Amino acid sequence: MRWDVVGFVLGWTIRLVALPLVIVAAYSCYMVETEGYEFAARTYLIPLIIAVAVGQGLVSLAKGADTASRLRDREAYACVALGWIPVVVVGALPYWLGGVFYGPFDMSDPGVGLSDVLLGAIHSWFESMSGFTTTGATVIDPATSPLCQAVTECIGSQPQSLILWRSVSQWLGGMGVIMLGLLILSQALGGGMTLARAELTGPTLSRLGPSLQWTARRLWSIYIALTVIEITLLKFVGEMSTFDAVNYSLTTLSSGGFGTSDGGIMSFDSARIESIVMVFMLITCINFSLLHLVLAGRSREALKDEEFRGYIMIILVAWLAMSFNLLRSGAEGQGILETMRHTAFQAISISSTGYSSADFASWPVFSQFVLLLLMIIGASAGSTGGGLKVLRIRVAFELSKREILRIIRPRKVVAIRLNGEVLDDRRIWTVLGMLSSWTVLVTASMLALALLEPSLEMTDVLSISISLLGNTGPALGAFGPTATWAALSEPSMVVASLLMWLGRLELLTVLVLLHPKTWGSN
Repeated sequence: MRWDVVGFVLGWTIRLVALPLVIVAAYSCYMVETEGYEFAARTYLIPLIIAVAVGQGLVSLAKGADTASRLRDREAYACVALGWIPVVVVGALPYWLGGVFYGPFDMSDPGVGLSDVLLGAIHSWFESMSGFTTTGATVIDPATSPLCQAVTECIGSQPQSLILWRSVSQWLGGMGVIMLGLLILSQALGGGMTLARAELTGPTLSRLGPSLQWTARRLWSIYIALTVIEITLLKFVGEMSTFDAVNYSLTTLSSGGFGTSDGGIMSFDSARIESIVMVFMLITCINFSLLHLVLAGRSREALKDEEFRGYIMIILVAWLAMSFNLLRSGAEGQGILETMRHTAFQAISISSTGYSSADFASWPVFSQFVLLLLMIIGASAGSTGGGLKVLRIRVAFELSKREILRIIRPRKVVAIRLNGEVLDDRRIWTVLGMLSSWTVLVTASMLALALLEPSLEMTDVLSISISLLGNTGPALGAFGPTATWAALSEPSMVVASLLMWLGRLELLTVLVLLHPKTWGSN
């Protein structure tokens, strides 16, 4: 392992967190009447100093090293997998220092001891990991947050700058911190494409333009433009407050799901807001390279994409199936339009963002099972959504068809094609490796959670595991859309945070670290 290269990339990655901290700190100072300068200093200045100092130190240690020619696949994967850890740690400090959870500044209060502060650190770590991995599972609850104990609205009672920090962390995590870093690193590192492959694990990754830096700039431009458009629509069409419009746009485009209140989207009960959010959730589930094709005037080519068509068909079938099931059972107790509105919203949301317009945990078993399948499938490859991805499911299906044909006609040569392109064996084996790793990890996580949480039902354990690895957020049963994750024990929260990390990096990037040869000197 070439540690000078790893340190160089990690240093730049940590320093990238400094800018959003400055922005949120400035907003906290703007809210001086309710938060105060002292709050802004202790909550954001300390993590800012740590991020700059540690980041600069790591970059300085790598000075003089020929990083451009020394970045191999193993260093790239290690950089991406390990890069998320310090980012999450820095991102957790505002929650810990700002009073969302018990922190060192609360020890002056009677009844708050060292054990409470340590628990607060675990809760802050979980919240930060959930944010940057865009999972959207929260542990902000009257049982964990000192600011919630005398109020009925828990998340809404937190300082606004900290609510904004939650949303900003998801927005950064949506496109990927490394993809942002590629704007800076691609000229300094000859292996920039290797870093991008590690960040976006999947069957295909191609440049959209003449250089990797141009590609990263193009993707981030689309990402920022869509965020601004959604803010405008939510503000002026959905009649949201500016604060809510900004936060929900940041967490929609990232497929995150954090809200500004306990009820989230449900608290608005607005068809206009849900319609706007649905459109942008659907956009985030599409491969961003297709959005580039649309902007380049190649819409027909984008519409012919097989993964896009497959995803739309899956959502359409799930929507109609759940609507029929709810209307037949009378579970929602509403008319046809209201039922179809909520099922459409949930079908799109559960495959990416994790917002809820209704309490789907109370829906009939059939509809819950459909939602569970959507959580597993997820969104498209190259999108900000999670799950196994439609592309991989499609490749696995085509592989099954090929093996059946081989049994029937042993001499027939059948190629697996996607969008007219023949997939080579290397790509197919990558997909199979991903699917088999996911199956093993889901099984292992279910066993671990069942052991750590003996009071949970089978539905809870299964849906929690799938939700965490798919970075969905809400689960079924006791961890549905109206509940927080604060009921988990501290060991379970540590396991859950690891599963979120694995899911965000799509397993293989992290699993590479477990191989002994990754850490060898050669």
